[in-house]
Amino acid sequence: MEKTQKLWNCKEKGIFQYLSLLFVWKAVSGQIRYSIPEEMQKGSFVGNIAEDLGMDGKHLPDRDLRIVTRTGMVQYFSLNIHNGHLQTSERIDREAICGQAEKCILNFQVIVESKRKLYGVEVEITDINDNAPQFPSGEQELKINEISIQGSRFPLPKAQDQDLGMNSVQSYQLTGSSHFSLDVKMGENSARHVELVLEKSLDREEQSMYELILTAADGGDPVRTGTVQIKVIVSDANDNAPVFSQPLYTISIEENIPKGSTICRVRAVDPDEGINGELKYSFQEATKKDSQMFLLNSTTGTILVIGDIDFEISSFYELEVHAEDYGGLFDRAKVEITVTDLNDNTPELTVTFLTKSIKENSPAGTVIAILNIEDQDSGVNGDVTCSVPEILPFQLKKSTDNFYSLVTAEVLDREQRESYNITVSVTDHGIPPLSTAMVISLYIVDTNDNPPHFSDSVYISYFMENNQRGASVYSLTASDPDWEENSRITYSITKRDINDSSLSSYISINSETGIIYALRSFDYEEFQEINFQVKAQDGGSPPLSSSVSVTLFILDQNDNAPEILYPSTPIDGSTGVELAPRSSEPGYLVTKVVAVDADSGQNSWLSYQLLKATEPGLFSIGLHTGEIRTARFFLDKDVLRQSLVVLVKDNGEPPLSASTTITVVLANSIPESLSDISSISAPADPQSDLTFYLVVAVAFVSCLFFTFLLVLLALRLHRWRTSQLCESGSMNFTRVPVSQFVGIDGVRAFLHSYCQEVSLTTDSRKSQFNISKGNYSNTLTDHLTGEVKDPILVGEDFNLTTGDQITLQLLWKRFVIPSMKRWQCIPLWEILQKIWD
Repeated sequence: MEKTQKLWNCKEKGIFQYLSLLFVWKAVSGQIRYSIPEEMQKGSFVGNIAEDLGMDGKHLPDRDLRIVTRTGMVQYFSLNIHNGHLQTSERIDREAICGQAEKCILNFQVIVESKRKLYGVEVEITDINDNAPQFPSGEQELKINEISIQGSRFPLPKAQDQDLGMNSVQSYQLTGSSHFSLDVKMGENSARHVELVLEKSLDREEQSMYELILTAADGGDPVRTGTVQIKVIVSDANDNAPVFSQPLYTISIEENIPKGSTICRVRAVDPDEGINGELKYSFQEATKKDSQMFLLNSTTGTILVIGDIDFEISSFYELEVHAEDYGGLFDRAKVEITVTDLNDNTPELTVTFLTKSIKENSPAGTVIAILNIEDQDSGVNGDVTCSVPEILPFQLKKSTDNFYSLVTAEVLDREQRESYNITVSVTDHGIPPLSTAMVISLYIVDTNDNPPHFSDSVYISYFMENNQRGASVYSLTASDPDWEENSRITYSITKRDINDSSLSSYISINSETGIIYALRSFDYEEFQEINFQVKAQDGGSPPLSSSVSVTLFILDQNDNAPEILYPSTPIDGSTGVELAPRSSEPGYLVTKVVAVDADSGQNSWLSYQLLKATEPGLFSIGLHTGEIRTARFFLDKDVLRQSLVVLVKDNGEPPLSASTTITVVLANSIPESLSDISSISAPADPQSDLTFYLVVAVAFVSCLFFTFLLVLLALRLHRWRTSQLCESGSMNFTRVPVSQFVGIDGVRAFLHSYCQEVSLTTDSRKSQFNISKGNYSNTLTDHLTGEVKDPILVGEDFNLTTGDQITLQLLWKRFVIPSMKRWQCIPLWEILQKIWD
């Protein structure tokens, strides 16, 4: 090897001239090819790969261009990242790498990470004459029988030269004796067989041994030679040579065959007897590698396996077996051993490029990893299938040679899955198949692609009126499947006005929790509902938002006591007075208490009860109508002035109530009733001076009434011209005034009025005041404005007839004058009613 290095230094200039002839081209498949001689020094220039890839070698980014390394493989080349030159990193011995192969090609790949693209590189290693021919070590001995005739041929050892072509053995030369000559024959595959030819007869007695020098020369420049010393021993006569049963033995064995296994037995026969018939078997021209794999039994001719047979190392062996007798005669046979491949190599999976995370909006086809798959087996055993689970949104695409790209098959959604463990499986097609797998973890990076989401499109809630200020009235939550800041939600209320007031003065919302608070105490009687929009916005960039409608209904509480409309509370300190004739039957309607409640629902359901009465059991009141009726016939012992305390209670919780006092006067005749009415004392409670004005108004109206009465009587007297004014008289009044009462908050109260028919009769100087059962009518009121529209009562019938014993003077004295004296104590509305009647 030292000699080789010297020759290399001497011929360095010539080598570089040879390097100028190397060629580079790019194939359609993306392969880049170079050609260099073997035994170049470490760091020698191979090619400008950056220029061949169209890159600027002076501005290469860090690790943008690099060689893909494989586990367990010797890296013969390196890449100069400063200029993009491909250089040798190891001394390359073609014979050690490729043996006797005609072409020696080293393959590797380079990756451009910025483009995520692979390029295949082939470097052909050309042979140089760095090996001299070599013969088997030691002195070679050849026995020739003395009776051998001229022209007899004897095999000589063949020189081995690891170089190829002209650098291999090209010629042989024999020196040392004129009895022998050299004959070189070309065999199969251009192999040269060297034979020693006997030119002159031998006489053992004259010379029993010859020493010859065999020289082998190659065709390199410079020429290298190798020599071996051949010792020819002249032996005794042996006239029969061994003969093999067949010239060629073809054997097929499987790789990984156990050591010591017999694969073949060669057999030759020699018709000679004795020692001349005994044969010895041996390998001829066996290389060191062959000698380490096979052993030939010299006696039996059995060939044994003594090494590890590996198809991936060598798939074919060719051996030459000699059978030689003790007389020096021989025969040769060839043994060809073919190794069949077994599926004994698991596919190898190597990651060349890998990214651990991608954004969820990355387009389909985004490269996640670049994988290299190798299987050292051949044929079907070396064919592999690479796959990922079909349920995952990924797929493998083959790029160049045994490289695959793992890409996304669709757009990924982090909200459906945050990460993936992608199992890449590689299975060969052998029997049984072998496989390997690798798990690649991939994380999906979130983007703000989901707006906040409310579970309902409309939210409705209820809360009681009279709530505390600052109390929580409702809570709503939106969800956002995004991650971290993209899922942080803030809440706000869309501005709307309520009753000409800003919504912000009524309610507020916690921007983080979505809890809605009341900023004031609400009154159901003021308004019953609040409508507004709530917006939820995430913290992404740009932010996304959604809105939802919220309606808050205010529920009524029993916070309003019933209000009694009739009888109205007097302002002059008196109590309401109702008349009931003593002749009334049970069930006679005396009056009706009318009340309303500003609340709604059951809080406004009213019930009436007679809390206190002068005569218990004399009157009853309707539980829900408020109608006061007689419960029995009046008795003489019953007090004429009955005081009733009526309690009106709502149905709330707790219930609220109001009460009123009604005075009922029992009377059978007008004078009696007037007398009874005048005797009724007013309550002690202080009242307003309005009573005085009412009395003045009553007096004025009374004067008008009596004036009308006098004019009417005068007309009657003038018409009838009779001494007797009338035999009988009666007054019928229709269309009595109606009292109206207004309901609150949509409650429809009915107007109840009581029409009483009053008849005046004169009989035997007696006057009677008869009150018939009242009739009532109802009128619907406007609950929105609270206005009461009183109907105007028109139309009157007044009929006065004369009796046989009654005169106008008696009527004036006994009826009109006493009535004017007593009506002053009656409330205004009763006085007006009686006047019209």
